[in-house]
Amino acid sequence: MTLYHGSSKIIKNPALGHSIRTLDFGPGLYTTTNEEQAKDFADKVYERAIRENIIPKGRFISIYTVDFESMSNRLNILSFDTPNEEWFDFVMANRRNLYKGRKYDILFGPVANDTIFRTLISFETGEISKKEAIKRLKVRKLFNQMVFASQKSMEFLNFAGYKEVGNG
Repeated sequence: MTLYHGSSKIIKNPALGHSIRTLDFGPGLYTTTNEEQAKDFADKVYERAIRENIIPKGRFISIYTVDFESMSNRLNILSFDTPNEEWFDFVMANRRNLYKGRKYDILFGPVANDTIFRTLISFETGEISKKEAIKRLKVRKLFNQMVFASQKSMEFLNFAGYKEVGNG
């Protein structure tokens, strides 16, 4: 399986501890099977660095290969096939930094991108119900994310190269 990670730098040797924001699946290295999504994320990371007065190196997609079958047999994996109620609750708990449940090595499922995040905020502020939020999410084209959330999981990532997708 080929995975992509968008960033403002090349990540040859990923490590835990760099994730500082409250994201969908908590801290970890976020990857996707969709190269275009990784490019979009590289753009966002680059633009955020500029706003924070950090001089980024560029826009890069780091490319990894993993043996998914081997990972499945040896790691604790949580997988969501669709944006259902369980996924919704899990994402909301992580984005609010309230998740205290079981720890996983790998998390896989739909991405709550910026458009989807507006739906989550509408739910959070009481503008819409959970049922309505999930209904709205299901009509969107959702990309996937695979998060490597433990040191053990990082051992399955094999750096296969990178692409520069833009420069400052």
